Amino acid sequence: LGMPITKSLVELMNGHIEVESEKGKGTTFTVTVTLTDSERASEVEEDDGELHPSQMTVLVIDDDPVACEHARLILGQAGVSCEVASSGVEGLEMVKVRNARREPYNLILVDWRMPGMDGIETTRRIRQVIGQQTAIIILTSYNWDDVQDEARAAGVDTFVPKPLFAASVMDEFREAFKKKKSAAQSARADLHGRRILLAEDMTVNAEIMTMVLAMRDMEVDHAENGSIAVDLFSSHEPGYYDAILMDMRMPVMDGLEATKVIRAMGREDAKAIPIIALTANAFDEDVQRSMQAGLNAHLSKPVEPEALFDTLESLIRD
Repeated sequence: LGMPITKSLVELMNGHIEVESEKGKGTTFTVTVTLTDSERASEVEEDDGELHPSQMTVLVIDDDPVACEHARLILGQAGVSCEVASSGVEGLEMVKVRNARREPYNLILVDWRMPGMDGIETTRRIRQVIGQQTAIIILTSYNWDDVQDEARAAGVDTFVPKPLFAASVMDEFREAFKKKKSAAQSARADLHGRRILLAEDMTVNAEIMTMVLAMRDMEVDHAENGSIAVDLFSSHEPGYYDAILMDMRMPVMDGLEATKVIRAMGREDAKAIPIIALTANAFDEDVQRSMQAGLNAHLSKPVEPEALFDTLESLIRD
């Protein structure tokens, strides 16, 4: 098992492994990975954590296609990646998929007056999905004084007038981002000693995941398929497990079915426990099926340790 485990660990670190072998002399294995210099890492930690425009992904929700293209153009000139939705319903679905992937938008710009679902109701529903982690700014050509209290109660961070200018958006975003970062850091769970139920049929993958979780002092119970995972969960007292990592493709009972069975149990912890999908399928339709089955997040294999830790820290509740 040494080589498969080593290869998988190296790939988790975005590296590669090479082999040179000569009969009668032996074999040389060379592992290449990119690591951050310890001094440079300290500098990064001391940074104020402000996102650069090139690191941002913004969602613009506006029923006016001209306004959407204008926003895409203006933000693009500032180096910001921008996606658009033509209605509150479409925008909400896009947010759900990104949230399940653990790739949330950094900023959402929502037009106030849209047919069907207006900007305030769109914000309210988005907050129900993502909480307070993303900055939401209302765009409007009208005076917003009359709806300011209602909008802030729905989760709007601030307002920006139309026509849109990148500088004004970025200034408002930076202020909201600083406040949210501080609040998010204080709300993250401590992973030390947490019990994780891991449903994974591949022995090598299970051993690697167990090693990764042990890096943060977590305890792991391994189930070889979904049916065993259901039995393990139901046989322990409520609250025994802090989270479930669920492979989607397993014999006997797959991850989707196992999740449905667990969610249908008449226990409060069965409804609330974070269940995270582990799968090689990263298409939007796969993510949507995971969400419909009751999964909280969707991580693509090979899972990067920091992405896994970040997901667990944000989903586990005491």
